[in-house]
Amino acid sequence: MGIVQIIAVIVILLLLVKPAGTYLYHVFSNEANRTDRIFGGIEGGIYKLVGLRSREGMSWKKYALSFLTTNLVLVAFGYLILRLQGALPMNPNGAGAMEETLAFNTVISFITNTNLQHYSGETSLAYFSQMAVITMMMFTSAASGFSVAVAFVRGITGRQHLGNFFEDFVKAHIRVFIPLALVVTLVLVALQVPQTLKPTLEVATLEGATQQIAIGPVASLESIKHLGTNGGGFFGANSSHPFENPSPLTNVIEILSMWMLPAALPYMYGRFAKNKRQGWGIFAAMMTLFIVLLSLNFYAESQGNPAINAMGIDASQGSMEGKEVRFGIPQSALFTTVTTAATTGSVNNMHDTQTPLGSITPLALMMLNNVFGGKGVGLINMLMYALLAVFLCGLMVGRTPEFLGRKIEAREMKLIAVAILIHPFIILAPTAVSFLTDLGQGSITNPGHHGLSQILYEYASSAANNGSGFEGLADNTPFWNMATGIVMLLGRYISMIAMLAVAGSLSRKQPVPETIGTFRTDNGLFTGILIGTVLIIGALTFLPVMVLGPVAEHLILS
Repeated sequence: MGIVQIIAVIVILLLLVKPAGTYLYHVFSNEANRTDRIFGGIEGGIYKLVGLRSREGMSWKKYALSFLTTNLVLVAFGYLILRLQGALPMNPNGAGAMEETLAFNTVISFITNTNLQHYSGETSLAYFSQMAVITMMMFTSAASGFSVAVAFVRGITGRQHLGNFFEDFVKAHIRVFIPLALVVTLVLVALQVPQTLKPTLEVATLEGATQQIAIGPVASLESIKHLGTNGGGFFGANSSHPFENPSPLTNVIEILSMWMLPAALPYMYGRFAKNKRQGWGIFAAMMTLFIVLLSLNFYAESQGNPAINAMGIDASQGSMEGKEVRFGIPQSALFTTVTTAATTGSVNNMHDTQTPLGSITPLALMMLNNVFGGKGVGLINMLMYALLAVFLCGLMVGRTPEFLGRKIEAREMKLIAVAILIHPFIILAPTAVSFLTDLGQGSITNPGHHGLSQILYEYASSAANNGSGFEGLADNTPFWNMATGIVMLLGRYISMIAMLAVAGSLSRKQPVPETIGTFRTDNGLFTGILIGTVLIIGALTFLPVMVLGPVAEHLILS
């Protein structure tokens, strides 16, 4: 029955990919379409309000500068609110100012679409902060990532300009995230997710004591948290909390919310490339890797914990430690795989309590960072590997590699090398330093192999803009706040800017006519080569540390 649940959700996703991808193409193609009649007037008003008179295409440098400047302004705004929240309105529970390093970590976390939380929202934030900083940045960070992805796709598919960042940014809000978030919010409210500005409830228990029950504007945050692949929870327990995710039905809605748009982007890319098979090939590579890693997590958690099984305790329900009974193994495994594949970071079970083999799935997905991925980043990274695969195949047959009719030369490969190498560097180097020197001052609660996995997960989550954690790490310290904040910045911006430069370079090149010797990138062979390239580079980079962490822990428990 559990497998049937998983298959049903995957089938629903497959049915959504084509219509969602088509809609995204119409939104960002800058060609006249029916959505203009609905949203054009609203967008025109916004353009006039902000003084955007000309929406001409930008060079990659201007696009990147606009992206960075917008994000910088939002960071300054968010930091001030978090530091001053004790004196601001809509603070019925009296939350005080957030500590400096924690405020730095939080604004960097949310502007980079990571949403790593070294705090519990129900106790640390005022309602105004939850809405004006957290929810606001969930919209803007997702829209920023979408805009960069669309600009990259325009560049590699031969559009003369990458587009205008501010136009893409507004369209992402007005035509994608706000309408979808409104619908999902109303559905969640109907399914008993709270949406209120009332203060924390004080109720009397059956024993005559009093209990504090936190509530607030939960549903509105929950909707964009998943649609924007953000992940930061209103409550510290995130989507395992019954107010954020009360039932199996809301669990499926949240899974589809965070999975639908990243899964639709490859189809959108195929429309831009005027070759839908290109898009389906990229989607097939992503889905193949997804199913393999989902199967590993589901199997490992279904078998139970080896140490507990050795005691003779019944393991027929699987390893239920850290999981909600209302979800069970199937929906917990699917949620875990989707949230780390789409780099959302939302959790409906505690990843720290997963079996060692089961924890390989979320770690591997964050390390690869291209299996669907977050808003736009996953597609950019998978296309980056596609360019690399074409380059390697070109070297093997002794001809200049081409992708979508444009030659891939030294400049593009240098930029791709930077983007590929920065990701493992900012994961493995800080992990080694933190584990060997204990700069975190005793924050590692498990000094053995599991402790290594905890640290590895924290930096992989930060670098991949995921935001989930093993939660066994005492991470709200100045060291962890600053270290992960820096990793989040590097992980978000270096690779995105490098790939914008690749798109700008390719967009300026004259197309090369297709010949009988042109290597096709829209068939099953190339999809297989792409999967192999991703796995080989991922294994060469991360397999040693995975062996020292979860694999070694599994062997010891067994």
